[in-house]
Order: sequence, then structure tokens, then C-alpha cells
Amino acid sequence: MDDMTKWIVLIGLMVSTGWVNAEDEFPEVQIVEPYIDMHTGPARGYPVFYVAEKGEWIRVLKRRTNWFKVRTEKGKEGWVKQQDLQLTLNSKGEPVEVADGSFESYQSRSFEFGASGGSLESVPSLSAFASWVITENISTELSYTQALGDFSESRLALLSVTHTTFPEWRVSPYFRLGVGQIQTKPRANLVQSGEETRRNDLLAGSIGVRYYLTQNFVLRLEYQNLLALTERDENEELEEWKLGFAIFF
Repeated sequence: MDDMTKWIVLIGLMVSTGWVNAEDEFPEVQIVEPYIDMHTGPARGYPVFYVAEKGEWIRVLKRRTNWFKVRTEKGKEGWVKQQDLQLTLNSKGEPVEVADGSFESYQSRSFEFGASGGSLESVPSLSAFASWVITENISTELSYTQALGDFSESRLALLSVTHTTFPEWRVSPYFRLGVGQIQTKPRANLVQSGEETRRNDLLAGSIGVRYYLTQNFVLRLEYQNLLALTERDENEELEEWKLGFAIFF
């Protein structure tokens, strides 16, 4: 088994061990108002497709900002507003209390998008990334980085899995494993053709810390170690530091 295969297997294990059934952790509530509108998506712009009536029980599946995905006893799934959910009763007959805070929304996010700047082997680098949050601890991320130096230009694409150690903390460490590819191209004024352009597979390991700022913004500081798998006797090791922001939905 080569290094790339081992890395992919390890990432697969991170995803599988981090997967949990979120439905088991959320309660059922009873509607006490005449009805509650269920939307097809988590915003007012999504149409109402079902009306849950008084006395029905609904299970809360997940939260996205001030909207909650629910399932009725008849198997209908849709999104209800926070204000409507606060007008229900729990299994003990008590009014449901919903925490109203941005950090709670961050903990139940589904997607992140962001950008960062840093240094790849002392060369300035810029990155863009998108993440899909699988559980509160595990997420997958696709990133693209470009570093432009005096002698060459490098482009990196990575697919990785991130494990956030303490998701309930506003400041939390995380680590990431990824695979991808790097393209290194000499500057046009140094070569007469593109024959010197190299492409190599990449293995990546990262450690970092994220800090929830406010509203929908998160600050991330990260160190990344990259191993380019070359055809030479020795592989090439690269280091990158980067600082960036992310927004979540």
C-alpha cells in the first residue's frame, strides 16, 4: 500500500468514526397554536408546502440560524421559524425554550466559505475554501491555493477532512488530513517553454485554531505540512502558515 492509499484510508476512517445520528439528540414538541407553516427551505423566500395543525407532534432535526428542520408524525420534513417553535410544548407539557444566539447558530451550521492569506515556503500565498459540516466534530473541505514567487508559481488543490476537538468552545483547536495535487510552473521570463511544469500528488496534515468572532464570521489560524510525492529518491516537504476568515450558513 503506497503513501497516497494509506492517507485516503485514514481520511475515510475519520469520516466514518465521526458520523452520528443527529435525530437521536433532538426532542419532539407538540403544536399548541392553530397551525405552523412548514417551508421547503430555511428562509422566508421558500414556499410553504405543508401546514402542521394543533395537537400534532413534530421532531426537531437540526438548526440553521433561526430556522429549524422538523419532521411530522406523517413523515413530512420542512423548515419552521424560531418564533413558531417557541410556541410549542415539550414532552413534559412545558413551553419550549430556544436559545437565541449567534454562537448556537454557528454550532449548527451546514456550510462554510472563506479565504486566507499566508506564506508557502516563504512565498506569499492566497487560498479559498469551502467546507461541508457533517457533524459538530467532523467536516470536509475543498481548498485551492496559489503562491507566486520570484522563480515559480505553485497551485494546490486539496480535499481534506477536519476534526474540531472542542466544538462547544468559541476558541477551539482542530486538525486536518488531506490529499490533493500541486502544480509548479517556472516563471515565464525564466524558461522558453512549459516543459518544466511539474505536477505531483500531495499529502497534507494541518493543525490550527478557530475563533468565533460575531454574527456569521470565524477567524482561522493554521499551520500546514505538505508532502509532494515525486519520482525522485526523496519526496519534497513544504510548510505553509495562513490566517483567514470564514462565513457560515
